[in-house]
Amino acid sequence: MDHLPVSLSLASRRALVVGGGTVAARKVALLLAAGAQVLVASPELGPSLAELAAAGRIEHLAERFAPEHVDGAFVVVAATDAPATNAAVSAAAQARGVLVNVVDAPDLCTFLFPSIVDRSPLVVSVSTSGASPVLARLLRARLETLLPSTYGRLAELARALRPRLKERVPDPARRRALWEELLDGPFAELVLAGKRAEAERWLDDRLASVGPAPARGEVYLVGAGPGNPDLLTFRALRLMQQADVIVYDHLVSPAVVELCRRDADRIYVGKERDHHALRQEEINALLVRLATEGKRVARLKGGDPFIFGRGGEEIATLAEHGVSFEVVPGITAAAGVAAYAGIPLTHRDCSHACVFVTGHLKDGTMNLDWPALARPWQTVVVYMGLHGLPVLCRELIAHGLPADTPAAIIQRGTTHRQRVVTGSLATLPELAVEARMKPPTLIVVGQVVKLRERLRWFDPEGAADVGEWPARPPRPHAAGSETRDDDARGVGARQASSSGKK
Repeated sequence: MDHLPVSLSLASRRALVVGGGTVAARKVALLLAAGAQVLVASPELGPSLAELAAAGRIEHLAERFAPEHVDGAFVVVAATDAPATNAAVSAAAQARGVLVNVVDAPDLCTFLFPSIVDRSPLVVSVSTSGASPVLARLLRARLETLLPSTYGRLAELARALRPRLKERVPDPARRRALWEELLDGPFAELVLAGKRAEAERWLDDRLASVGPAPARGEVYLVGAGPGNPDLLTFRALRLMQQADVIVYDHLVSPAVVELCRRDADRIYVGKERDHHALRQEEINALLVRLATEGKRVARLKGGDPFIFGRGGEEIATLAEHGVSFEVVPGITAAAGVAAYAGIPLTHRDCSHACVFVTGHLKDGTMNLDWPALARPWQTVVVYMGLHGLPVLCRELIAHGLPADTPAAIIQRGTTHRQRVVTGSLATLPELAVEARMKPPTLIVVGQVVKLRERLRWFDPEGAADVGEWPARPPRPHAAGSETRDDDARGVGARQASSSGKK
């Protein structure tokens, strides 16, 4: 992020505003609302500022700007229509270590004014780091409709209740859980409806029922989807925001991890090819231990937990130890990545069934049911198959699929770094090498791949497709691995088949 959002305490602090026009008046209004003592330096004042000066709400210095005006100020705002003056204000403030904002000149600022939704003491700010103030204003307008004015009342009551709840529930983790219950349940609804007395009676009853700390927490097995955070479910996002600990693997995109509660502990347990941060048995034990300590644990898994994610093994261990758990399905890579690549997994003219397999190599071979995979009128989706792509294509051809069967490999599907290479069983291995494809990838084999030419809709940053390689140099990508929570030494075929509708 270009700027760190902060909330400044300006009560009784001096704020200097250079300029006397309409724009300066808007900044003065914000500073006064925050409790600042405002000095306006300008030879003349517009009507609104003149009215404030006459009422004694601001101090007016009827002079052109001089650097010494900055002395004693906590923040400075330059809002004149003279670029040279604004630059001089910025230079003087920065030389003295004073925060400065220059209207419409982000490069001269050390802080920016965001667009504000004011439900004091609840304040929400939106900033584009100066890139598009209009966009920030439009987003603020949307937030205004989502946050009733009564939210300020709820925030004020919460502030008043903090000492009481801290005394009644001294354990921070339990108190945080109680706050979440209060602010996302009947108590909040009563306050927002203006029924404060009834809300306080509800709170009294709830506090009377607060018992000893629970012996165990719970685990949320959350499908984090194929990479694009917009594809998370509402349920997944909610649990990610309330978890005390986040346990995640390397297939969970950084953008998804960033949506978790910021003060939650984060534990990386990713398994990459030939490198496991933790063995699966250790991950299972970790989840049990954290829950036993009373923690709420969000176990994030790329795609869907029950499709090549070993989620079943993890919840089996939790069940054996009596740990409460919940499973939140996610969009598996086959569905999400193929959709963003413009490749339908089934189509009445091309494919009546779809088979999911893992493409792990063991001793240079894949232990798959090749005759079952090399059937016409079906789509084969291969997870984690990049390193074994030559073996995969060779075996499918050897077991009956024509060498010109369409095939595609998609890298980092659904994200802005998505790249797609299409070809045939005969050509795809070489095309993937020329394109320097890197994990994580997904491979799709079948006649449905032909449909991409007219169904493609997602083209991030004009990513090159087959035929352009290597004419256009590929963008550099960080090395990684596609190996999921399955054992990287993977042994037999794991297949899931679903019939399509004809």
